[in-house]
Amino acid sequence: MTFLIQQTLIYAIPLMIVALAGVFAERSGIINLALEGIMIFGAFVGVLFVNIVQQTEFFEAAKAADNYIALQGLELLAMLAAAVMGAIFSLLLSFASVNLRADQTIGGTALNLLAPALVLFLIRIIANQNTLQMASGDAASWFMIKKAMFGYGRTEEMGFLGSTFVDKTYLATYICIIIFVVLSIILYKTRFGLRLRACGENPQAADSLGINVYKMRYAGTTISGALAGMGGFVYALTTSNCMATGDVAGYGFLALAVMIFGNWKPLNIAGASILFGLFKCIASSYSSINIGGVFIFNELGLSAHFYRMLPYLITLIVLAFTSKSSRAPKAEGIPYDKGKR
Repeated sequence: MTFLIQQTLIYAIPLMIVALAGVFAERSGIINLALEGIMIFGAFVGVLFVNIVQQTEFFEAAKAADNYIALQGLELLAMLAAAVMGAIFSLLLSFASVNLRADQTIGGTALNLLAPALVLFLIRIIANQNTLQMASGDAASWFMIKKAMFGYGRTEEMGFLGSTFVDKTYLATYICIIIFVVLSIILYKTRFGLRLRACGENPQAADSLGINVYKMRYAGTTISGALAGMGGFVYALTTSNCMATGDVAGYGFLALAVMIFGNWKPLNIAGASILFGLFKCIASSYSSINIGGVFIFNELGLSAHFYRMLPYLITLIVLAFTSKSSRAPKAEGIPYDKGKR
């Protein structure tokens, strides 16, 4: 059960933070279909940052001395670098959507095509291969929180909560949860959040009250890019062992599905992310899941291909039954023209 919970959180948290990224963009009136591309770019930037910093003398000394604080600090700095570059990358969508009034769906699709090509091109230049990895070691040995850090010799000494939510977890997981909660409060309980949502529902009315719709849409898309870039690195850190490959397994599109299923509301999105994360966990680790001493998914005798297909199959089924009742922001995808009323 501990393994199941840990793996579910590992897959659910990046999904949750990227789905919230979609909410910020669409609540401002911009359809951000580029979440997949921004995740790919954020994963690349985060891994590249770790790769470069690993080669400095300071962090070599920190690793040799088992300086956990310095190593966790590197993880947080890499998340920040991925967020900053994700925000910058998203400005391409903002400029096309706000200034050029281009079709937002086509703009997002273009960025999804650009990002993997650009990342693979840069990886070939930097690493002369198709995968960019850490300079040394792996994510589990460098960044994973372990029982030894708290002076425990055996996992059982930490109890169920400690062994499930502390041992063999990543600080990035809990940082993302905190960011998710804080930004959800900002979106629904602050003046900025109210203005942002107004621009996605009725930009003409918002403009008549003195709200700069263009700036708010830029802000929403920039926050969206920062969250998606961070989510891309967290995905690479926790599920791909800190490797950038120009691919995030369709997580950006899964995040869009989670956003629609959650009806653009953070609490619903959190629940949907856990549900999708559970199926993603089953797909990747079905042979290792032990419930009550029984490897239940092995006992079913189903093909491995079925389990790999399961998260995407569930996505189609869920959207087929819930998309009709979902209510998107009224003005999303519509370029704002100040002269129209």
